[in-house]
Amino acid sequence: MGATEAMAFFDVSSLAPTAHGAGTRDVIEPATGQVMCTVGVANAQDMTAAIAAAAAVQKAWVAVPPREKADVFRRAAALFQQHFDELALYATRETGAILPKGQHEIREAITICNLAAAMPLQSQGHVLPSVQGRISMARRVPHGVVGVISPFNFPLILTIRAVAPALAAGNAVVIKPDTRTPVTGGLMIARIFAEAGLPKDLLQVLPGDAEAGEALVVDPLVPMIAFTGSPAVGRRIGELAGRHLKKVSLELGGANNLIILDDADLDIAASNAAWGAYLHQGQICMASNRILVHESIAAELTQRLVMKATHLPVGDGASGQVALGPLIDAKQRDRVHAMVQDSVKAGAKLEAGGTFDGLFYKPTVLSGVKPGIRVFDEETFGPVANIVTYKTDEEAIALANNHTGSLASAVISKSVGRAMAIGQQLKSGMVHINDQTVNDDCVNPFGGPGIAGNGTSVGGPADWEEYTQWQWITIKDTAPMFPF
Repeated sequence: MGATEAMAFFDVSSLAPTAHGAGTRDVIEPATGQVMCTVGVANAQDMTAAIAAAAAVQKAWVAVPPREKADVFRRAAALFQQHFDELALYATRETGAILPKGQHEIREAITICNLAAAMPLQSQGHVLPSVQGRISMARRVPHGVVGVISPFNFPLILTIRAVAPALAAGNAVVIKPDTRTPVTGGLMIARIFAEAGLPKDLLQVLPGDAEAGEALVVDPLVPMIAFTGSPAVGRRIGELAGRHLKKVSLELGGANNLIILDDADLDIAASNAAWGAYLHQGQICMASNRILVHESIAAELTQRLVMKATHLPVGDGASGQVALGPLIDAKQRDRVHAMVQDSVKAGAKLEAGGTFDGLFYKPTVLSGVKPGIRVFDEETFGPVANIVTYKTDEEAIALANNHTGSLASAVISKSVGRAMAIGQQLKSGMVHINDQTVNDDCVNPFGGPGIAGNGTSVGGPADWEEYTQWQWITIKDTAPMFPF
């Protein structure tokens, strides 16, 4: 696809920074080092003004008839589909992905918009038991303005999964995307919804740093914050939100465990482990960052993983048939490399990889990983398969539950009953039997405990819980007399 075709609907080179009190910033393609576009960077004053503008139109949006609201999301889904190739290439280039990952983001955005289209037409409350002569109801009402702070790794999915249901529930939304991925994480979404007929100012997009993010979190016109990102930033946002008595939805990360039992098919297990550890360079909150393998099969499984790691091609996913692209930036690369080096010094064995060329980090295999070694204790967020051995099912459960938070876990075995017995004891927000850890269907509650989040979930039935609040209403034909 040529550059002219890519700019047919969404021309990033023509983006005119609106809010830019903190200046402008180049958006760099990780695979090439080239500037994709320049965007404005918001400061606190920009954020405050955008929030006020969104709040001013939110009440009118609530009053829009349900079918008209639903039409906006159906049109948005159709626009994503109509411009699929063009938008997928932007998602690929900006995030340093392989093209199938960029395409996956667009497909999921289509699904999420279609799911949001159904929300305005769903039941939004209950009739409650009451005394004769009184109607008692509980209904779902929007918060008002929802602030969405999204990350760099899957910026479209992890933004629109909050934006679409929040809008569908009657809220206005202010997005602060990561400044490394503001196009896919916000500006593309705004362009689609504007074209789909969303009222002006209802959706605001302001790329920004900590100053803008903090202004969003503390603003009195924003009663809810949805954040996806690192545990460190999540803690800060949780503290600020708690101090200002706001609802907050945190999806952070943590320890994800893929447990491979001694009866597993080794070729299938190795395929699952490689996919779970290396997909999008391991920059996934659900990545299989711990691979727990029974000691009797550990050597053979390690050998298979090493073969995969040494043969998976690494390069620019937008221009060639490669399996892994670059890490998002030098800071992330240096963090991953330091974790690998520290872990080897602490006793892990480097079986493959552990080197890089620019931002391209080789698929890496570490064996001999155990508690106290950095890649066991911390989320790597890089293309590193960390092999941990165990002797018994009970030990595997104990190792998997040795964490301060876990988003996803998985168990592979020929015995579904045995795998289920283990899975039911794992302290994770999501558990998969005979699969790896990277799974999401958009209709499922998505979240986890501890540093994986704050125990809340988004997606499917959880969206009504997150993006609205209960209001109790009672109705009597006439007001009664009271004995006072």
